Amino acid sequence: MSCTIVKMNVVADTNIFLASALDEPEKQQIIELTVGSHIVAPIILPYEIGNALTALVKRHRLSPDEAKAAFQSTQNIPVKLINSNIPQSLEIAFQFNLYAYDAYFLQCAQSFKCPFITLDRRAKEVAKALNIVVLE
Repeated sequence: MSCTIVKMNVVADTNIFLASALDEPEKQQIIELTVGSHIVAPIILPYEIGNALTALVKRHRLSPDEAKAAFQSTQNIPVKLINSNIPQSLEIAFQFNLYAYDAYFLQCAQSFKCPFITLDRRAKEVAKALNIVVLE
């Protein structure tokens, strides 16, 4: 008799990739919560990561070289990028007063019935309001 292990899809927010790449204190917990999972994110993920890293450079929290290295590190994290349903994402954004970029991640989790992982308190609240399982 053989045993098949089914891997779970998990939608990961941009801050999850950044925390991992920048060796933030939450990194170990992120790894523990997602080990064995297939990570999924909206196709905008690399752009969101780039935007966040430039913001950190502008705030003098990272040097340009550190930001480039962090971006490269995020590229080593296996993730399946998927299209978001923009009209549905906008509905979520309007309903919960979010930026569309945040709503894309929530819409993906809702649409694909996947758990969601984020470090953002507001995103967790909205996910729970949308009956999305939040990994914490």
